[in-house]
This record gives sequence, C-alpha cells and structure tokens, in this order.
Amino acid sequence: MKEVTITIDGLLIKAQEGMTVLRAAQANGLYIPNLCDHPDLDPAGFCRVCVVKIDDWKIVIACKQQVKEGMVINTEDPEVQQIRKSSVELLIANHPMTCLTCEADANCELQRVAHYVGITADDMKRYRRTARNLPMDTSNPFFDMDHSKCILCGICVRTCDELQNINAIDYAQRGVNTLISTCGNKPIADSRCESCGECVVRCPVGALSFKNSLRPTRHVRSVCTYCGVGCGIHLGVRGTSIVGVEGDRENPVNKGSLCVKGRFGYGFINHPDRITTPMIRKDGMLVEAGWDEALELVASRFNELIAKYGADTLGGFSSSRCTNEENYLLAKWVRTAIGSNNVDNCARV
Repeated sequence: MKEVTITIDGLLIKAQEGMTVLRAAQANGLYIPNLCDHPDLDPAGFCRVCVVKIDDWKIVIACKQQVKEGMVINTEDPEVQQIRKSSVELLIANHPMTCLTCEADANCELQRVAHYVGITADDMKRYRRTARNLPMDTSNPFFDMDHSKCILCGICVRTCDELQNINAIDYAQRGVNTLISTCGNKPIADSRCESCGECVVRCPVGALSFKNSLRPTRHVRSVCTYCGVGCGIHLGVRGTSIVGVEGDRENPVNKGSLCVKGRFGYGFINHPDRITTPMIRKDGMLVEAGWDEALELVASRFNELIAKYGADTLGGFSSSRCTNEENYLLAKWVRTAIGSNNVDNCARV
C-alpha cells in the first residue's frame, strides 16, 4: 500500500494511505487521547476526545480523519486542548469518584485521559454533580454491569455487533437518560448474551467488570483445553492459583477472542475436589497410587478381559477437548494395540 508523509506536532512520520490520523499516530508511538476507539473495531467518533487541528484551521476527530500526503496535524493547539478538556469534564461530571474501589483502578482509560488533559478539582467545581441512581445488573454469573460508571462510548455495543454478531445490547432511551441496555431492559442473564466476556475486556472504564477478580502476579502462555480448536490463552496466576484468563492476541487461531468456557471455565483447576493423583480400588476403597502402579493395573486388566472375552469387549472413548492428533492416536491405539473397532467420541453426546 502507498505510503504518505505527514507532520504531527512538528514530527515527520510515514503512514499508510487510508489510515486514520489516530492509527498513524499510534503506529509511530504518539499518544492522542481517546475513549471510544478500539483497534478491533471500526472507528465511531462518539467521544470527541481525539480532536486535532489539521493544516492550522480545521478541527477534526482523529479516529475518523484519514491521512493525506503533506497533512500537518497539531494535537496540542490551545483550541484543541479546550475542546478536549471540556469533553472530558462533561464525561466525568456525573461519574462516580470511587476510583480506589473500582475494578478498573489503575487500568482505566478515563483516568488516563483525565490526567492527560489536566482535569483538576477546581475544574469540576463549576459543574452541578449528581450521581446517576441506576441499579447494577449483577444477573450474569461472570460479570457485572454498572450503568453509573458507563461513559456511553459504545465499545461494548460495537463488540457485540461487529465481532460477536450477537447484538445482545444497544443504546436505549434518550438524552440524559441514555444507557446501554438489553432488549426490553431485561437482566443481561435473560438476554441473548452468550457470556463470552469480549465486551468486558474492551470496556475502557469500570462499567463492565468481572466478578471476584484478582490481579495476577504473572501470566503463563498456554492453550485452552475445552475443545480441539486450540485457542491461545494467557493464564493469570497469583501464587499457585489461576485468577483469570486472557486471550492471546498473537495466536493465529483465535487472535485474542475467547468463548465463555475458555474465559471463565478455569475454576476446576484449583478446585479442592479435583483428583490430582491416580486412584485404584483396594479392599473396596479408592486409595492414591503411583502412575506406574496404576498403569500396570490397567494393562493387566485389559489383557485379562481380552483373553477371556475377546478384543471387542473393550473400546476407546475420546474427547472433543483433545486435539485431532490426540484423538487419532487413541483411535489407532484401540484398533492396533487392542484389536477393537469400538471407538467413539463425546461430540456425539
């Protein structure tokens, strides 16, 4: 694709033709504050925070304006600063000031933008602050929706539409009463929502937050085991427990997206009822055993059954949580080592 040369705040940079000013700045390590933009979604231009001045006369929003050869862009013009600051002030005029207890604390885009544009306590004194008395939707078993923290950026709506094609939520009502809602304002658990959590991970504030989440101390790269697709994941680990799962954006299979099982189905890993060692029955009781002892017992019982009843008395039952290669190996082992054609898979259940 053709390259163009533009100037941003006195810096000459290269950008791909057709790229937006915001994307061009981000690609070159330059920050333009924004709230409604996300790299996975089409530009929307809702928040009006990413305004810039072009060619010293035209005010535009950077997330929608495409670059052109020779374009001169100013992101810190006094008029731009005033427009941007006013937009942010209006956004936080009725926003809850509970940052220390908010799920998004230290990871909130609104905090970052407010600090960048220079919002002070004195700036907020001229606004009549009123809290939006909207009940939280806690019906979903995996995440909560707090309308009072919502800035109506629309990222969740567009994620559900553009990426998931579910359309479980949309804008509802008008004016100051506008909010993100399900059809008929039903609890989100009773809507079309599939609980994938894609909207939650993209929410720039704390309006959508995971239940009982903890910050991990490290991340471990892995592969989801819930089916044979092979989605890449990053396991959030705290101590010896898994406290969260993130999609691996570099994985070519899922590119960061996850389903409800892949994102939330990790509770079994640290569950106290999980069996972590082989168990064999002795005198009518299940007792722990070593792997060698357990495998020798299974092999001897297989040989006994084959000798007494024939190979067809045994079969193999595989899992859709395994890869195709693992399922193939099991089928081949049953047919060649045991001599039986009794092979099945849980995908048929």
